Amino acid sequence: AAQRAADDARRTARALRAERAEIAGVPDDAQLPAAPDTPHVSLPALREAYRSASQLYEKVGVGADLRAEQARAESDESAARAELDRLSNKVRNRAAQLLEDPDGADGPSRQAAAARAEALVQMLETRSAAASEQLGRLRGEAERHAPEEGEAHTELPPEQVPADVEAAQRLLRAATAELATRTDELAAAREAHGELLHAHRAAEEATAGFEETAALLRDLLRDPQDARDTDEERGAQPPEQYPGSLDEARRVAAEARRSLRGCAADLSAAESALRETSDILVRHANSTRYEQVRTPARAQIRELPAAALPEHAAKWAEAFAPRLRVLTDELDQLERNRDSIVDRLRGLVESSLATLRSAQRLSRLPEGLGEWSGQEFLRVRFEEPDQTTLVERLGEVIDEATSTAVRKNADLRRDGMSLLLRGVHAALQPRGVSVEILKPDAVLRAERVPVGQMGDVFSGGQLLTAAIALYCTMAALRSNDRGRDKHRHAGTLFLDNPIGRANATYLLELQRAVADALGVQLLYTTGLFDTTALAEFPLVIRLRNDADLRAGLKYISVEEHLRPGLPQQDPQEETVHGEITATRMFRKPQSDEE
Repeated sequence: AAQRAADDARRTARALRAERAEIAGVPDDAQLPAAPDTPHVSLPALREAYRSASQLYEKVGVGADLRAEQARAESDESAARAELDRLSNKVRNRAAQLLEDPDGADGPSRQAAAARAEALVQMLETRSAAASEQLGRLRGEAERHAPEEGEAHTELPPEQVPADVEAAQRLLRAATAELATRTDELAAAREAHGELLHAHRAAEEATAGFEETAALLRDLLRDPQDARDTDEERGAQPPEQYPGSLDEARRVAAEARRSLRGCAADLSAAESALRETSDILVRHANSTRYEQVRTPARAQIRELPAAALPEHAAKWAEAFAPRLRVLTDELDQLERNRDSIVDRLRGLVESSLATLRSAQRLSRLPEGLGEWSGQEFLRVRFEEPDQTTLVERLGEVIDEATSTAVRKNADLRRDGMSLLLRGVHAALQPRGVSVEILKPDAVLRAERVPVGQMGDVFSGGQLLTAAIALYCTMAALRSNDRGRDKHRHAGTLFLDNPIGRANATYLLELQRAVADALGVQLLYTTGLFDTTALAEFPLVIRLRNDADLRAGLKYISVEEHLRPGLPQQDPQEETVHGEITATRMFRKPQSDEE
């Protein structure tokens, strides 16, 4: 209890001290003596009295605005003092010196001095920027004019190497003056050179005139007697005097001489062309292509010298003219024959291409074959050539066949079928022809294989089935070409033991379906007793093959139970060999015919 009382007393003392600290003007450690006559007042009453006194004091004291202004001034003073403390001693000393000057005596003087200082700073900054810009420009020019190799463009003598800027400027002024002097001298030299060129041209013109006059004088100084004798021998009339003036005569004479020189040049060119033509003619006559030509003209051309050939050219041309007409007519006739052959070959080639298209059309399979239903078993693709290209290519084929006919040891065949095949091959160039067939398999997928890959992709039974289908297609095509396209029967195909290679049920069904669609009768012969394969055929004829070991002959015998049904041969009649003595007819059910 005593401890709690002590704690309460301490708390009360702390609270009283805090309240006393809030009272302005009372020291913390003040000890007020207690007067004996002081009345005892309660603490709440004293507190209320203190608040009333404080309010009354504030009413009669300094205003709140002044206190706020005082607080701001004190804050500004503190900030200024802090900023002043951050400055260095050198700056503070300089500021103190400026304040001691007349410009720092009062506020207006200090403001005017600050304005002048700011203007000076701006001017210095402007000058600094201009100097920096000029420095950059000068550096760029220095880099641009710097030598590519070495430190200088040229080596100066020791006496012209500047020691400082003033010496460099002095040398530069001297060099500029010397450059101006040399420029004037160069201009004067060019002017003198132009005058010399003009004088040179005038001298050349004078020389040409002098040479013209000299040539005229040489013509005038010739012996007139020799000229007259030569003219009389040639039967020419003596020259007449020129009626015009001397200048006109000179001009006409100059033109005549120029014409004479031109004619001489033309004559020289003509003689050169004549010699070249004579050489060509001699080489042509000596060519091995014309060894079989036994004509006098060829012998003369080979024996005569080249200079004597022009004298006989007219006579040879007259002699060769009839032969030239005959050869020209023969060549025209050959060209017409060639065009006729090419046209005929073009018709055959177009017919062959149409046959290829018909083969693809006729190989269409019947319905009921899965994915193969309605498909074309044979697909032939090629690019149709235009008429101009076709005629040109066929002409090349005919020319090749004609050229091989005159060559020795030529192994190129020239029969009709070979020419047609080469014509078709040339017509389908450069891409050629692409032939694909359907690959027979158990599920009859519509998979096409190029004919060149059949041996690598197809099995033996598939190869046989494809061969049967191709034969049936060719048989139908032959029947169509013969005008029997509406006649369903396209022939009969005998097969020697095909079941040995193709005994699969789907292959036999496919063979019979294709043959039935194309109108081909299939006859299978086999010695195998494969009931599964034989069950696919609606008609099976059993035969027995006996061998006559003594005669080495083989006969086909009929079963004994069938002999009574065969027609009997009259013993008195002549024996007939190779006669069919038994037939059997098989009629399809009504459902199959439908």
